Amino acid sequence: MLKARVLTVIVILPSFLSALFLLQDIFWAIVLLALTVVGSREWSRLAGFSVKNTIIFMLLTTLIGGELLFQMSESIKAGVYSSDLIWAYILSVVFWVIGVPPYLKQAYTIKNPLILMLIGLILLLPTCLALYQLRAISPLLLLGFMATIWISDTAAYFTGKTFGRRKLACQISPNKTWEGVVGALLAVLIYGIIWAFWLIEDPLAAMLIPLLLLMTVLGILGDLYESLMKRQAGVKDSGSILPGHGGILDRIDSLMSSLPFAILALLIFYSPVS
Repeated sequence: MLKARVLTVIVILPSFLSALFLLQDIFWAIVLLALTVVGSREWSRLAGFSVKNTIIFMLLTTLIGGELLFQMSESIKAGVYSSDLIWAYILSVVFWVIGVPPYLKQAYTIKNPLILMLIGLILLLPTCLALYQLRAISPLLLLGFMATIWISDTAAYFTGKTFGRRKLACQISPNKTWEGVVGALLAVLIYGIIWAFWLIEDPLAAMLIPLLLLMTVLGILGDLYESLMKRQAGVKDSGSILPGHGGILDRIDSLMSSLPFAILALLIFYSPVS
């Protein structure tokens, strides 16, 4: 398993970085849409959709996602901080901040396929748009935000494994602990201080640390939410497309809850004239 995980990283990470920094916008959009459609297939599995509903949901994701990406590409021609599709980010943040916490607390199961399709679109499409717009603003900025989640996950794992005693959500993800949460926040705080110092003359530095800490909290919510969905579906991973790592949703669960918030915060509180 460890060998498969390492080999997958060796292949995927250079490919991702090449795409992030070298691909033209149109090809980046195609990559994002393809990954989103794969994610929609995995969500269909977690939601327990029938074959018919899976096809419908994948088609909806493709059509709506393609149209939104086209609108975004047109909007950012006037400025990369365009807020034309800000409603998608607001919808995502409302879902994660207001909808998810009580759902995790009650851990009830949603059966209605229409509601599950709507949730799937809220999970996938704002994330796709955030990845596109953040890259348009700056590939390094997007990479920095993604690194926040990677650092958070890594610190939570090792801190929890070493010091973990108090369970965070034992019925959802038994291995997660409050000590791991503290470790994640501390690691991201240090990362944020270093990043803010590097951007000392940029107005972004003033909001960077609270932004990264809030992203960390939302990332943990995203991780727990996907863990609950997998537990309810009776599966270990959302898919098997990434050997040793599971599916696309397994890799972006924390990004789905944090990246739309990050771009929303930039659009509201930062947005320099481009």
